[in-house]
Amino acid sequence: MFQPLTPFKWLGILGAIIVMLLLPMVTQDTYLLHVLILAMVFGIFASAWNFVTGFAGLKTFGHHAFFALGAYGSALIGINLGLSAWLTIWLGGLIAALAGLFIGLPILRIRSMPHVAIVTLGFAEIVRITLSNLTDITRGELGLWGIPVFDGFTVPGLGEVVFSPADKVPYYYLAFALLLLSVGVITALMRSKTGLSLIAMRDGEDAAESLGINLTRQKLQVFVVSSFLVGVAGAFYAHYITILTPAAVAGVDLMILIIAMVLVGGLGTLSGPLVGALVLTILVEFLRDLDTFRMLVYGAIIILSVMFLPKGLVTLGRRWKRPPDAAATEAE
Repeated sequence: MFQPLTPFKWLGILGAIIVMLLLPMVTQDTYLLHVLILAMVFGIFASAWNFVTGFAGLKTFGHHAFFALGAYGSALIGINLGLSAWLTIWLGGLIAALAGLFIGLPILRIRSMPHVAIVTLGFAEIVRITLSNLTDITRGELGLWGIPVFDGFTVPGLGEVVFSPADKVPYYYLAFALLLLSVGVITALMRSKTGLSLIAMRDGEDAAESLGINLTRQKLQVFVVSSFLVGVAGAFYAHYITILTPAAVAGVDLMILIIAMVLVGGLGTLSGPLVGALVLTILVEFLRDLDTFRMLVYGAIIILSVMFLPKGLVTLGRRWKRPPDAAATEAE
């Protein structure tokens, strides 16, 4: 399924990385960098959700719970214990991974994907309600503020790097590093024996089990890894925005947005969630004035994508080059 990358694709990947690295040197427009930072955060989230749903076939609709747990976990540890955000973002990811292990152990033993979807969605709603009601700790919907930013440091030859709301460049490069790390982890796993077993499990659990694949262990492994990556994204988001509300990080509209990003970009591909995250994040900025009516737009986008572009934007080039019945099914 994952064919070796051609020199042309390697050049495309290298070109995209170079463009992203050089962009802040071309323009330091605060709004543009802010949008791109959000796109990279959502890109990590979308890639991690695609990892469990697009590759492993686990229909989970509650991954925003891990985003919220990572965000609040990292923020509260930083506020109450005074630890550096450089450490707490990984602790936030660990908290999310432990929550993924806790919820995954009972539900991933069953093969009914509708049950998995409903239980994970219910778990996310429990997390949201809990965060809203623990006002003495999280301040509820009033918002958790006073979240520490990342500590600055000095780079020889470049000077001091300071993380502040007025300067988005350090956040941009940190978000880009986390995105590369997350996609690298997913790519490495999918190009290993683990990836082959996940694809086999997704396409036919009975056949995969007959080949000696431990379905429960594989499901739990991919679920925990995905939860950790989403938790790290949430933790970075907390220290970047510096104010959290349960509705912002644990609301179901966030999960719907992530699902739309993956479907628009390309479910079951490596580059699809990144493309979808970039396109939808830009679109969200244009639709910000619609407030709650944005949900209708998200729903319409999902329906149109499924109807007219079921394999996502990343397959457009291949559809132009080949007849529809010969479209490739391999991941980008």
